[in-house]
Amino acid sequence: MGLALVTSIAWRSAWAPAIGALAGVAVALVGGAAGRDDLAHALSDVWRPLIVIVAVMATSACAAELGVFARLASWIEPYTRGPVRHAFRVTFLISAVTAAVLSNDAAILLVTPVVLDLLRAVYPKRNPKFVVPFAFATFVAAGVAPLPTGNPMNLVVTARAGIDFHAYAIHMIPVAIAGWAAAYAALAWCFRGVLADEAPALGAAPPVVRLGRPARIVLAVTAASIASYPVLALGGLRPWVVAAPAAIIAVTVARTAGVPLRRVAAGVSWELVPFVFGVLVLATALARAGATSALAGLYAASPAPLPTVGGVAAVGSALANNHSVALVHSIALAGAPDRLIYAALVGGDLGPRLLPIGSLAGLLWLHALRRADVHLPLGTFVRVGAVVTIPSLAISLAVLWLVT
Repeated sequence: MGLALVTSIAWRSAWAPAIGALAGVAVALVGGAAGRDDLAHALSDVWRPLIVIVAVMATSACAAELGVFARLASWIEPYTRGPVRHAFRVTFLISAVTAAVLSNDAAILLVTPVVLDLLRAVYPKRNPKFVVPFAFATFVAAGVAPLPTGNPMNLVVTARAGIDFHAYAIHMIPVAIAGWAAAYAALAWCFRGVLADEAPALGAAPPVVRLGRPARIVLAVTAASIASYPVLALGGLRPWVVAAPAAIIAVTVARTAGVPLRRVAAGVSWELVPFVFGVLVLATALARAGATSALAGLYAASPAPLPTVGGVAAVGSALANNHSVALVHSIALAGAPDRLIYAALVGGDLGPRLLPIGSLAGLLWLHALRRADVHLPLGTFVRVGAVVTIPSLAISLAVLWLVT
């Protein structure tokens, strides 16, 4: 695990987390902490969720190539003509909805570049002081996933725990709403000086992107796919049954519209596939080494297990990545009440805001910022992360306690 984490942090490449995870698996296999049976079990556990994850990303990439996300700029731009806090609020809302409907990775990879380009266009002189607050708005808004498809790891854990789409949504939608409200309030307070700017944007508005028939078809297919998830849950079916055909249709429509297949493929975070597989094997090795027994004993002795699980999941995710911690928890909490599974997921969703290594989404976000020539010191990440995470985690866990 140490090798995996050091590789992810030290090597500035989008593939660093995946290579680090696989290197950790190699060490575990050579040292006897994991065996070939663990590889087979991991593959059996993750192939369905990974199909959903890749399918959602492919569908999102098609939508982006057809101008759907560029259209976001025309929705945000009118709010830049007044106080900057209005545009900030709309940016947070759009990113939250994108993360909820598609995934947190989609929100970060697709919305962040659009917002940064818009800021540079409409604030030609003042944009340097706005880029970091607005970038955090896109990152922080991808908080607690209200649907299991909103976070790749939540999809894997709920599938292993046997929690269906309906049960997850009923419990986590109110938690997500409360977490969003708390996170936005904390983030707005953190950047209150910048957001107090009352001067309107003076730069030229970006061109309005008209959505053609292919884009509308992809949007309709995406909406139908998401709407079908509750129906699938009633029949005991998993989302991959619909997500995969929806992605095939979206890719076919995009290709017909002249979008090269390589452009669609470039919009998929392929590194997520070996990364999730690798950390699942490492989580199994950690469980065998006694980590799950220690956690199970801690929670059994705790007078307040729900906040204990949520707090440990948040801190553990920040230090050792939410994927590995979530999978260790899925073993440690086997047979535990579902409310503790939800608490672990809430902590795993919010804890990665404390340190960049906490989630692959965070690493992808930093990678996107570097590509946009935005420098973010580690101290700023930790400071803003703590200000936002602590109150939103406490409020989210309190709401979870109420709904369970």
